[in-house]
Amino acid sequence: MIFIDNEGVTDPKLNLALEEYALRNFSNNSDYLLFYINEPSIIIGRNQNTLEEINQEYIEANNIHVVRRISGGGAVYHDFGNLNFSFMTDYEFNKLNNFKQFTAPIVKILNDMGIPAEMKGRNDIVANDKKISGNAQFSSVKRMFSHGTLLFDSDLSEVTKALNVKMSKIQSKGHKSARSRVANISEFLKEPMSTTEFRQKILDGLFEEKTDFETYKLSDDEWKAVHELKKEKYDNWDWNYGKSPKFDIQRTKRFKGGEIDLRIKVRKGGQIENLKIYGDFFGKEPVEKIEDALENVRYEKSDITEVINQFDLYEYFGEIDKEEFINLIYGPDEL
Repeated sequence: MIFIDNEGVTDPKLNLALEEYALRNFSNNSDYLLFYINEPSIIIGRNQNTLEEINQEYIEANNIHVVRRISGGGAVYHDFGNLNFSFMTDYEFNKLNNFKQFTAPIVKILNDMGIPAEMKGRNDIVANDKKISGNAQFSSVKRMFSHGTLLFDSDLSEVTKALNVKMSKIQSKGHKSARSRVANISEFLKEPMSTTEFRQKILDGLFEEKTDFETYKLSDDEWKAVHELKKEKYDNWDWNYGKSPKFDIQRTKRFKGGEIDLRIKVRKGGQIENLKIYGDFFGKEPVEKIEDALENVRYEKSDITEVINQFDLYEYFGEIDKEEFINLIYGPDEL
């Protein structure tokens, strides 16, 4: 097995780009292992509706990254107390959805450390029935990876806040994450250790399992290609948000000028397909002007704000705060 040295990178977009680049470009017939630790971030599954998974207001206020990965599964929270691993191998049918095969060495090492870890359900490692690791897979024609998280000393309160959805009444064809009882691996240790020490323990255990273990350092040209992939894909709003499946939103709020009821259809690709405004408000101008102006606009707060700023909302709804109206379209429920 070949260990890929990510040189201490903690940018989740760069680490996911590195993982995809290695899968698609490193030689076949070889097994690779990648370890990385990310800055606070939410990593979205390939088939999920990003907005349905995250507390957008909270992640913006706390500078938390939001990145979509190429594998399926649910949304997960990463921070400096969370260790991520990725096993890359040639594709074989019997490996697909066989998470136990990939995680068995990790479980053994955890057991050797005195942690009551076991594989349970489809893709989780648990300790005393509390989830300490979630896993996902991706396969191309010839290659595949199985990757997962190891919650070592993560801020579990942040998990709840960052993944606590604030958008109301979203109806989506995306795959909603199932929330599980979670725990940190550090809770089960008899002697405390740092995340870095834990990472080394896991690596040492894997080295013992594979006598032909070697370390690979990327060349400057390879790092350049990884950065290009990050720029073209993982830095891109269209990938992280716009790839969400088509979804509908219904939101209602009473303003001084009356109640406004919004029905919003967002197409796959992240643009507003259709927006209808209902309510008992009084206005001089027809709301169809606002509806038409928002058609085909990205469902992103900055884009929506740019459109709404063109209108004198008093002419359409009576007494209403512009920021509150924008938040009704895209924002937190508690306005």
